[in-house]
Amino acid sequence: MDIFEQRAQQAANAERPLAERMRPRSLDEFVGQGHVLGPDSLVQRAVARDRIFSMILWGPPGCGKTTLARIIARETRSHFTHFSAVLAGVKEIRAVVAEAREQLKIHRQRTILFVDEIHRFNKAQQDAFLQHVESGLITLIGATTENPSFEVIAPLLSRCRVVTLKPLEPEEIGVVLDRALADVERGLGRQGLCLEPDARDHLVRIAGGDARSALNSLEIAVELAAEGPEGRVRLVDVEKALQQKALIYDKSGDEHYNLISALHKSLRGSDPDAALYWLGRMLAAGEDALYIARRMVRFASEDVGNADPYALGVAMQAVEAFRFLGHPEGELALAQAAVYLATAPKSNALYSAYGEVRATIQKTGTLPVPLHLRNAPTGLMRDLGYGRDYRYAHDFRDAYVPQQYLPDKLRGRRFYHPSERGYEQTVKRRLDHWRRLQAAGKPDRQA
Repeated sequence: MDIFEQRAQQAANAERPLAERMRPRSLDEFVGQGHVLGPDSLVQRAVARDRIFSMILWGPPGCGKTTLARIIARETRSHFTHFSAVLAGVKEIRAVVAEAREQLKIHRQRTILFVDEIHRFNKAQQDAFLQHVESGLITLIGATTENPSFEVIAPLLSRCRVVTLKPLEPEEIGVVLDRALADVERGLGRQGLCLEPDARDHLVRIAGGDARSALNSLEIAVELAAEGPEGRVRLVDVEKALQQKALIYDKSGDEHYNLISALHKSLRGSDPDAALYWLGRMLAAGEDALYIARRMVRFASEDVGNADPYALGVAMQAVEAFRFLGHPEGELALAQAAVYLATAPKSNALYSAYGEVRATIQKTGTLPVPLHLRNAPTGLMRDLGYGRDYRYAHDFRDAYVPQQYLPDKLRGRRFYHPSERGYEQTVKRRLDHWRRLQAAGKPDRQA
């Protein structure tokens, strides 16, 4: 390559988006996904041994699906073909198959076919891959943001291994940005830019684990920074680039605790509008959605309890829905749970009871189990009185029999005092009935 060709290539590279230029070229450069690319992982071993298998890369945008496919092809002796399921059809698939046969026959190279957005292929298009994947003519690497269980036909799915990729962690997005600023060859290193800490933090938060989004935003912010102090990319530049103002928020500072406190108190105060607002504020500022979800699960037991036993299930389902959908779709499940919890009947009776139990245990220590509650698997234990006079509840009417279940020193102690709200009304009536039976003496045995 002469100097003119070299300059032409450099000029062409400069026109490519920063996110495209900064794509990792090897697994060593790849950031994140340690659960599938770590030392001695399945994918790492397959690349090292040049024994690539067909796979479906399932993960959110910007997590590295396309990059990983390209690296696999580059680091193995394979011919790489890439097309998008949005634009291609059966005709293009047949052309790829013909090319794969030629590569194998002439160059002794197998073909890796990377299909982006494979979930957009219909059944007939996916069927067209089957025999060629099974025969080994094509190693298929599909990429999708949708659950393969629903979007990829079962016969094709059974011939591929699903590799689940995750959104990049904030620290990993930070590494991606720092590399782009320092890289002289492909990045912005020649410009000697300084990305101010608050601007960097805002880019990291807004990216939501999407490396491509972070680099695109950085590139626009750098262009806008030319209007300000030389060599500095400020928060105002990033805000202009994102068309979104940075919300005042510090995940480890006062504002973090202020906002989660506001959400918790709004839920407790049965105000669904305020609960939705504080939930939205935290999500918009980049708070970990699963942290918020965990707090709502805790709230379901602490402040709703048995006044609405379904509340805990709703909160847990919101956690699973968010894990399944991610941002932004999964945020609606959190909003649904927040409104349910805010409008549910409230009781802290369970929270108070358990707190009292813990305090009592601290005070009284390890009190012995009453003899009649102990199992007696041996003759010696029976001779010592283990299990003697124990009454089996199912032998009595309504499966209830008055009996001492607490240690002797705590006999008659009550910890749980259900409220008159929601389902706890039913619990309270049941307990009151059992206590009347206890005061009256022995209940009848079953007929």
